[in-house]
Amino acid sequence: MFNPKLSVINVVYNNVRDIERTMLSVLNQTYTNIEYVIVDGLSNDGTLQIIAQYKDRVSQFISEKDKGIYDAMNKGLAMATGDYVIFMNSGDEFYDRETVKSVFATSPDADIYYGETEMINDAGENLGQRRHKAPGQFTWRGFKYGMSISHQAIYIRRSLAEPYDSRYQLSADIDWIIRAAKKAKTIVNVNRYVAKYLVGGMSKTKHRQSLQERFSIMKENYGLIPTVFNHFVIAFNLGWYWLKNRRTND
Repeated sequence: MFNPKLSVINVVYNNVRDIERTMLSVLNQTYTNIEYVIVDGLSNDGTLQIIAQYKDRVSQFISEKDKGIYDAMNKGLAMATGDYVIFMNSGDEFYDRETVKSVFATSPDADIYYGETEMINDAGENLGQRRHKAPGQFTWRGFKYGMSISHQAIYIRRSLAEPYDSRYQLSADIDWIIRAAKKAKTIVNVNRYVAKYLVGGMSKTKHRQSLQERFSIMKENYGLIPTVFNHFVIAFNLGWYWLKNRRTND
């Protein structure tokens, strides 16, 4: 029976509105071999009081100032002891109570598992599937037209997971997944929805910087000329999607 330990790393800062929803999504999983790691950025809005209500069910917890979201995620990664890791932002959720169990039941001992993501708004309402649909098969080259798998929907063997690159403030998750995928021998599509992603975040409020970082990461991995060409494709796909749906669902 394949029963690996999964480290769920939940980073949060001042999000009293959403943190309980994310926590219950983790704590109510039917899969029991979960290490729940929460990294808080020294919240002062009531978030810590919510976390305290469930402290006996949280495996590891720290609350201290950090240098940004990826610094916090690196702290969580250093604390993790599981066979696999997955990251959750406050406001994100597993798709349902059976998600983790279903993921590991798909195939034993893969290096990476991934699935599809549903977008939700601040009210928790369904906005549908992400514009970037998860590919049928994924390799490290799979992000050339955009981030087709969200980090809430990808389970990576911890031994392959290097720290996030501190050069990037908004798009380090793209670089992180590409580096892990380059080392992976088996990557499995679980062919189901595995996550609910709360739209917004810093990559939206600082969209220009986020795009510049993504271009730099893609140039480094795929080359300058292919990346320039691919961005024309990305822009066309984005414009066409917006014309049809009047939203981007990134």
